[in-house]
Amino acid sequence: VWLVVCEGELKVISTHDAATPITEAGVTPVLVCDVWEHAYYLDYKNLRKAFLEKWFDGLANWSFAAEQYAAALGKGQAY
Repeated sequence: VWLVVCEGELKVISTHDAATPITEAGVTPVLVCDVWEHAYYLDYKNLRKAFLEKWFDGLANWSFAAEQYAAALGKGQAY
C-alpha cells in the first residue's frame, strides 16, 4: 500500500504484482508498506495488525515522508 501525492492531494493506493506508482506521471510516492504475508510472516505469523503497529511506530521513515510530501507540493527536492 502506498501513500502518494497526486495532483496536490494525498491518496492511499494499492498495487499488485510488483507494480509501482514511481513511474506514473504526476504521482509522487511518499511512503510504502508491504502488507503481503511474505513481508512479515516469519516474525509475526498471521498477526498483520501487530506488524502494522510496529511499522507505523518504529519502521516508517516519517522524516523522509515529510520531505517527499513537501517536494510534491513544490517545496523541495524529491528523492
